[in-house]
Amino acid sequence: MVKLTKKQRVLFSGILAIVSFILKNTIGQQLITSIVMIATAIVAGTPILKNAISALRYKILGIDALVSIAVIGAMFIGEYWEAAAVTFLFLFGEYLESKTLEKTRSSIKALLNLAPDVARVIRDGVEVVISPEEVIKGEIVVIKPGEKVSVDGTVIEGTAYLNQAAITGESIPVAKKIEDEVFSGTIIESGYLKVRADRVGEDTTFARILQMVEEAQDKKAKTQKFLEEFSKYYTPSIIILSLLLFFFTMDLVLSLTLLVIACPGALVISTPVSIVAGIGNGAKHGVLVKGGEVMEKLGKVKLLAFDKTGTLTMGKPKVNRVKTYSLKEDELLRIAAIGEAYSEHPLGKAIIEKAEKALGPITQKPEESEMLVGQGLKVVIEGKTIFIGNRKLFTENGVEIGEKEVFIRSEEEKGQTVVLVGDLAGIMGVISIADIVRADSKKLIANLKKLGIEKVVMLTGDNKRVAKAIASELGIDEYYGELLPEEKVQVLEELQQKYGMAAMVGDGVNDAPALAAADLGIAIGGAGTDVAMETADVVLMSDEIRKLSHAIGISRATVRNMKQNIYFALIVAGALLAGVLFKTVNLAFGMLVHELSVLLVVINAVRLLGYGDRGKSRKQVSI
Repeated sequence: MVKLTKKQRVLFSGILAIVSFILKNTIGQQLITSIVMIATAIVAGTPILKNAISALRYKILGIDALVSIAVIGAMFIGEYWEAAAVTFLFLFGEYLESKTLEKTRSSIKALLNLAPDVARVIRDGVEVVISPEEVIKGEIVVIKPGEKVSVDGTVIEGTAYLNQAAITGESIPVAKKIEDEVFSGTIIESGYLKVRADRVGEDTTFARILQMVEEAQDKKAKTQKFLEEFSKYYTPSIIILSLLLFFFTMDLVLSLTLLVIACPGALVISTPVSIVAGIGNGAKHGVLVKGGEVMEKLGKVKLLAFDKTGTLTMGKPKVNRVKTYSLKEDELLRIAAIGEAYSEHPLGKAIIEKAEKALGPITQKPEESEMLVGQGLKVVIEGKTIFIGNRKLFTENGVEIGEKEVFIRSEEEKGQTVVLVGDLAGIMGVISIADIVRADSKKLIANLKKLGIEKVVMLTGDNKRVAKAIASELGIDEYYGELLPEEKVQVLEELQQKYGMAAMVGDGVNDAPALAAADLGIAIGGAGTDVAMETADVVLMSDEIRKLSHAIGISRATVRNMKQNIYFALIVAGALLAGVLFKTVNLAFGMLVHELSVLLVVINAVRLLGYGDRGKSRKQVSI
């Protein structure tokens, strides 16, 4: 017996259905007409019946069962054309549905196509081309122009521009040099690299993204779970209702029509198809959403709480102003940079960076250096004792601040951290340092409010003056400063009680407790960060904070899409049911409308795949 593919079966049964229709409307209900109609019903209906029997074995009474009962009943009473039309339309609808559903997974397929297929490693001094799964941790991997990186690793030689779209969603190639980190699945557009393999095989960021996205598409939203539970009881209820209708009216055709018309196909598929499309779109844009429930929650979030350092700011302090009193600016910077030579503090590094930018490399070191916790540094430079630190350092050593306090306070009110430089004779100068606010942060906050976020707050361990200055600059509604990690959790719980569902946005490292405590945790710059990828519900794979706007936008678009599909499916089902009861809808027409409704629901969901792409409205895209 020849086994037909789904496409071949649709084509063959379609030809038979057309021949049946022509015969029906030319020679009428002759023997040949009946034979062709029955043949159509058998060819198209066989897989439907098999699916129904298979589902019944698992005690599932689904749509296939309803259609099978209706078709067998139609054949029994001699309604061969109805049986032929219903089976063909159902089969054709399923085929179109499956083809359209494939498109909703196109983003994931695109990711799969980006998976590296070969790796070039150096073994015994010779370049060897092997499968990426065969690369051993610690080996040196060579990547040439146009090739895909096959491991997560560290650059040890060469420079290159990498296309990281598969991991971070960034459209512009990123420059990579020695000591930089690279990810599997990225592509070298120009240059070459030698990379030490730090993560290989299934441990690479790319492999984990694929795994998480695939798992996410299987994790169901609450609405989806409800609809599936609803269909378990709905389908048997329809069979009972059809039997009761036959008992009271003795109209078998009417009862069979009700069975087909009442199939909840469009309703059952309305949510999962939107979720799959939404998650696929997010993956394409570097936004990893871990499941349908997360997508649904994200679409309903009213409050967003941000960490400051590394999230709204770059996490990299910068010298913004130098005020001198008894010597020139360059000399003050030179002394401060020498004093900070052994310091690992971010503020010290900012001072050295500023000094070297103005004066060139500074190699001189202090003769003596003492770090005083909570105060700063006491160093000896060229035989002279120098203090570099805060007020407490100077007052503890008997140095008066005097009228300089006015300037220091004014700088602190602007959110600057002030480093004093002086000796026993007095303060020689003041260096004002602040974290750099991300260029997109202010626009992001404004855009989030346009998207329906009602409250934006900031939680930071930094002092309240700095928190106030940043919040004021960015247009943040509320701020909480000087918080320890556990205090962030407490504040979040209070905000949840006050405003309802809250999401926490952080860099995924020191924010892990808060990310876990929030209704939703959103991590920025999660590529290669274990904590972020494991703890957060939503991961923005690059450190481009503007992608949060896309994450919120696609989640809200997905929730809207789900509602549109559900309402449309309910309206169609209600209209068809009314048509059956008033005998204005027959079996074949009812099946046609039913299949069209399923297809329209899927097509509506497919629209989500284009959300945020170039060419869409700026309101919809990003900031």
